[in-house]
Amino acid sequence: MNKQQEPQAATSKQALLGTTVSRPWWRRSSVWVGVAVLVAAGAGIAYWQSVKAARALPQYVSQEVKRGNLRLTVAANGTLVPTRQVNIGSELSGTVRNVRVDVNDQVNKGQVLVELDTAKLSAQVERSSASLASAQARLAQAQATTKEARANLGRLEEVARLSGGKVPSASELDTGRATLERAIADEKAAAASVQDARAALSTDQTNVSKASIVSPIDGVVLTRAVDPGNAVAASLQAVTLFTLAEDLRRLKLEVSVDEADVGTVQPEQKATFTVSAYPTRTYPARVTRVAYGSTKTDNVVTYVATLEVANEDLSLRPGMTAAATITSTERQDVLLVPNAALRFTPTVPGAAAPAARDSGGGIMGQLMPRGPRPGGGGQRRQGGAGPKADGAEVQREVWVLENGKAVAVKVMTGISDGRMTEVRSDTLQPGMAVITDQRSGSAK
Repeated sequence: MNKQQEPQAATSKQALLGTTVSRPWWRRSSVWVGVAVLVAAGAGIAYWQSVKAARALPQYVSQEVKRGNLRLTVAANGTLVPTRQVNIGSELSGTVRNVRVDVNDQVNKGQVLVELDTAKLSAQVERSSASLASAQARLAQAQATTKEARANLGRLEEVARLSGGKVPSASELDTGRATLERAIADEKAAAASVQDARAALSTDQTNVSKASIVSPIDGVVLTRAVDPGNAVAASLQAVTLFTLAEDLRRLKLEVSVDEADVGTVQPEQKATFTVSAYPTRTYPARVTRVAYGSTKTDNVVTYVATLEVANEDLSLRPGMTAAATITSTERQDVLLVPNAALRFTPTVPGAAAPAARDSGGGIMGQLMPRGPRPGGGGQRRQGGAGPKADGAEVQREVWVLENGKAVAVKVMTGISDGRMTEVRSDTLQPGMAVITDQRSGSAK
C-alpha cells in the first residue's frame, strides 16, 4: 500500500468497527470561532474604555492673549451753562420808557439796555440843588456870625487888658466867650448841612444816571422780561429784566458724578458728551473742577464736576442736557486678558463639585462673585477683591493651555474695564491661549 491509500484504509476500518479518531484541537473550527469572539470582545472593551477615558478628560475653553488699549470711563449727566451769566435788574422804581435790545442781541459793556422815565428823578435833582444852595447860604451866615462874635470878644479882652481888669466885668467876658462858641457851633452845623445837601444831590444825580440801565459785560441777551410802559418796582430782591451770557463760544458743562466714581475723576481729564439736539455728534470737553461739596437726592450722593466746552460754531445752547463720558484712566499697548481667565481654576480630581463652583461654571460663574478657593491656587488678592479699576497692581494667576494641559502663570494685574484686564508678566506673551472655562468631557 502506498501512503495515499493508508488514510483511506484507516477510515474504512473506523467505519467498519463503528469508531472515530478525534481531530487535533487546533484543527477544530469551534476553537477558532471562540478565539475570534474573545478577540472581538476584548477589542470592543478596549475601545469603549478609551472612549470613556477620552470623554472623562476635561475640555477647556480658551481665549487668545492680545495687546491693545484699555480705557476706563465715568458716565455722568448734566446741563450746559454759560461761563458767566448775569441777571440785570433795576435799583429804581419807575416806568419803562424805552427798551433798546432784544433776545439774542449782542451787547457791549456799558451799552444802554433800557431807559426809565426820569421826570420824577429830575425834579428830585432840582430840589436837592435848591437844598444845597440854602445850606450854603446858612453856612455863610454862620461864618459871618462867628466872625462878629470873635471880634466882639477880642475888643472886650483888649479893654480888660488896658484897664488892668477893671472893665468890662467878668460876666461880660464870659458872655462874649459863650457867644463865640455858639457861633462856631452854628458854623459847623451849617457846614454839615451843606455836606448833607451835597450828598443828597449826588444821590439824586446818580439815580438819574441809573435810570439808563447798561450792560456790565460783553455778551448776548438770553432772556428779556420788560417792555416799554411796564412799571418797575424796586424791592429788596430786584426783578430780573434781562439775562446776559458773557460769551457763548465758551460754555461750561456741570455734571453730577456718583460718589462711587468721584475718586477717579480729576481736573484736566478728557471727556466727550452728546446732546439730544445732535445725537450723532460727539463734543470734546475737559474737566476743570470737581466740587468737594455734595448733593443728596433720594439718598443718592453726587458731586458736581465742571467741564470746559468749546462752542465756536454756536451749535450748543445754554440749558441743553448732556450725557458726558469722562476718561479717568487710559492705557496704551498693554497686555490684555479676559476677566474670566483671572477667575478660572482647573477642577481638582476627587472634588468635582467644589471645583466646578470655583471654575466659574460658564456665564453665571463668570458673573457671580466667588469666595477664596482652597489652597490659594495662586490667587493673591487684596481683601478678596477683583481687578482694581484704579490701576493698583495685584498678583494673580492665570492658566494657559500648553499641549492640551493647563499650566499656571503668575501675572500682575492693573486696571480693568469689567471685561478685559491689564496684566504684566515675563511668561505670558501675546498669542498664548488663556483658559476661561472648563467643561467635563461628557458634556457635549
